[in-house]
Amino acid sequence: MRFLLLLLACIGLPLQAAELPDTVAKALRAADIPQQAVAVYVQRVDKPQPLIAVNARQPMNPASTMKLLTSYAALELLGPAYAWKTETYADGAIKDGVLNGNLVIKGYGDPALTLPGFWNVLRELRKTGLREIRGNLILDRSYFDAGTQGQAVFDNEPWRAYNAAPDALAVNFKATEFRLQPDEGAHSVVVTADPDLPQLKIVNRLALQSGNCGNWKDGFSYQVTQEAGQAVVTLSGTYVAACGVRSFNLAVVDDVHYVGELFGQLWREQGGAWSGEVKAGLVQAQAILLTSTLSPPLEDAVRLMNKNSNNLMARHLLLTLAAEKGGAPGTAEKGAEAVRAWLTSKQLDFPELEIENGAGLSRIERLSAEHMGRLLMDAWKSPVMPELMSSLPIAAVDGTMEKRLKDTPVSGMAHLKTGSLEGVKTLAGYLLDRNGHRWVVVFMVNHSKAAYSRNAQDALLQWLAGRDEARCCDR
Repeated sequence: MRFLLLLLACIGLPLQAAELPDTVAKALRAADIPQQAVAVYVQRVDKPQPLIAVNARQPMNPASTMKLLTSYAALELLGPAYAWKTETYADGAIKDGVLNGNLVIKGYGDPALTLPGFWNVLRELRKTGLREIRGNLILDRSYFDAGTQGQAVFDNEPWRAYNAAPDALAVNFKATEFRLQPDEGAHSVVVTADPDLPQLKIVNRLALQSGNCGNWKDGFSYQVTQEAGQAVVTLSGTYVAACGVRSFNLAVVDDVHYVGELFGQLWREQGGAWSGEVKAGLVQAQAILLTSTLSPPLEDAVRLMNKNSNNLMARHLLLTLAAEKGGAPGTAEKGAEAVRAWLTSKQLDFPELEIENGAGLSRIERLSAEHMGRLLMDAWKSPVMPELMSSLPIAAVDGTMEKRLKDTPVSGMAHLKTGSLEGVKTLAGYLLDRNGHRWVVVFMVNHSKAAYSRNAQDALLQWLAGRDEARCCDR
C-alpha cells in the first residue's frame, strides 16, 4: 500500500496536487478563513505539473497581482526600451526668444513624469532659446480617454493618490504630499503641503498629544471640499508627538491647474516668464513642434510600478497598450482587447479573465490562480523575464515585501508581487528553494477576513523554501 501511494505521488494525480501543507492549513484555520475562499497554485518552473493546486481554477479577485499581467504584456508588446514622449508646440510666432501666442504641451501617457522629469521637459524648451510666453498654456491630454475610469471610489478614499485617475499628461502622479511635524514648544502640529499651490487651502485643526505613537494615522482624519476654485483640506483630531515627522499623499487639485501651477513655478525657476492662463485643449494644425522629450525606458517604469505597487502607472500602461495597438485615444476597453489578443497569440486561454484597469484596483477584475501561475510559467521562458522578475519586490529586502519574512529561509530568495484590497489579499511570483529550484507561487484569498491571511501565505513560502527533495520525484 505504501508503495502504491508513493507511485501515485510520482505520477501526479490531481488529488495529490490539491493538498495544502499542514502549517498553511493551520494558519488559515487560526484566521477563521475557510479553504473554499483560498486559491493556491505552486509549480516548479522546469516541471510540467503543479505541486499544489487548491481551488486553482476558481475565478478570484487578484488585487494588485493583476499588475503582473499588465507588466508582462507591456514588456512583450512594447519592448523594455519603449519610451514615452512629451511634446511642446508653439502656436504663434517666436521672435527674440518671445512667443507671441500659446504654448501647447502634449502628453503621451508617461507614467512616471515626476517633478525632475517635468523640469527636464522645460529645460529642453529653454534650450531652444524660448524665454517668454505671451499667451496661454494649453494642455493636450487627448492621447488617453479614461472615460468612466475616473477616481476609484470603492474604498471611500477618492482623494488618496493611489486612486488618482489616469491622464495622458499626469505630472508627479498628481500627488500633493501633506507633511505633519510636531512643534512641542508651541504644543501644535505644523502641516505643510508640497507642492504648495494656490488652488490648495489647508485648515489645520490638529491637536498635539503625548503618549506612544502606535498607528500614527489613527488619531486624525481629513476632509476635502471645494470652495471658490480651491481644494480645502481640513485635518481634525489628534497627532502624537512621538510619531515625529510623517506624511501622506492626496490628489486634490484639479489636473489642469495642478500641471499649470507646476509649469509656472518650474519655468520661472529656469529664468522663463509667463503670465497667461492654463487651459485644456488640442494641438492645432498650424502649431510648430519645439521639443520632444523622452521618458526613461519602460523597464524602469515597470520596476518602479511593481516595487511600490503604483496604481496610476499600471493604468497608464494599459492605456498606452490601447493607444499603441488600437489607436489613440487609448481606452481601458482597447487595452483589455490588446492584452487578450496577446494572450491568444501565446496560446494562453483565460476565459474567466476580467480586466477593468490593469492595476487590480477593482472589484470586478478576475483571474484564477492556475492562470496566474501559467502566466508566470510562460514569462519564465520569455526574453523579457529578467526585466519582469527584477521589477518584483524581494522578500525582506525592498518594495512591498521589505518588512516581510526577515530572518527566514525566504529572505532574499523570493520575487513576489503582493495585492491587498478590503476582503482580498494575494501574492504571486517566484521563489528559489534551498535546493536551487525555482518555483512559481500564487496565493489568493477572497474573504472578509482576508487581511488575516498573511501568516498562511508566509507559511507556504517558508515551507516551500525549506522543503526536502521528494523521495521519488519532484513534479
